Amino acid sequence: MDNQYNKRKTKQFLVFAIGFSLLILSFFFSLSVGASSIDLGTIIHSLFLGEETQQSRIIQSLRLPRAIVGAIVGANLGIAGAIMQAITKNPLASPQIFGVNAGASLMVVIAVVLMPSFSPTNLIFFAFLGAALGGSIVYYMASTGGGMTPIKLALAGITVHMFLTAMIEGLIIFHEHSTEDILFWLAGAIDGRTWDHVQVILPWALIGIVGAMVFAKQLTILSLGDDMARGLGQKIALFRIVASVFVIILAGSSVAIAGPIGFIGLIIPHIVRKLVGVDYRVVIPASALLGAVLLVLSDVISRFISFPAESPVGIVTALIGGPFFLYLARKGGQ
Repeated sequence: MDNQYNKRKTKQFLVFAIGFSLLILSFFFSLSVGASSIDLGTIIHSLFLGEETQQSRIIQSLRLPRAIVGAIVGANLGIAGAIMQAITKNPLASPQIFGVNAGASLMVVIAVVLMPSFSPTNLIFFAFLGAALGGSIVYYMASTGGGMTPIKLALAGITVHMFLTAMIEGLIIFHEHSTEDILFWLAGAIDGRTWDHVQVILPWALIGIVGAMVFAKQLTILSLGDDMARGLGQKIALFRIVASVFVIILAGSSVAIAGPIGFIGLIIPHIVRKLVGVDYRVVIPASALLGAVLLVLSDVISRFISFPAESPVGIVTALIGGPFFLYLARKGGQ
């Protein structure tokens, strides 16, 4: 027993060590790669010695906040997906499949059309409302008629996603003058993000991440089944509402800042549970770490699609996540 425990702890330590190494490496690539290539020495001098050069200004004002936003959004979506899969006991649950991203996007677009002068701080509250609306509709549709199954969830999620996306496209068509910049954002993009965006998303990310960690033990119990959770004295309905609030905060703030980036909340929790087990006290921080790595690296890859022009990072995550989703759906979510 002790031998198995030690092996599990060693494996978890290796996952976090490798994950942090990959995150540092991904940050270096994010700061280095672009229309203007910057070497490691210049990056170090810019970050730690404060030298004032053109390249240091590119790093400090453009690439560093972009990388930080990417890491925060990736962490948010990874944790949101892990929470959703735990509270629904459905391996296909994620912010995108559950309509959370589409609902948040719709409300943000409505806000931009009706009140174009709104700041990102105010847009986040519209994203929260839309995330709650989209997620509630999908949950209701997938839960009726014999309970939720992976296939029912996928069908309900795709249906609601397509309906909300059609509404978004209709708004854009009839308000082209005020929605020109939003088309790029709708594909999921973090380029052009500044320190202002970091300041907007960081408090909400901390609330969601800390909240998820506080309730990690309850998530582990709930993921084992309702009967066991009730037997251990858990208030299942109340806890699902609390956990859903954290999902709305994490996914909604991410959509408001970076657009509806898909599949990170689906891919990362599956990989994490394979690597570290089902204890959510480990799954939550590991999902945050690997989610950050995936999105920052995806952003680096996206820069080569139409180099030197920018491409939305959502293109890369869709190319990775689409086949993964089809594989899970074919396997019945196993």
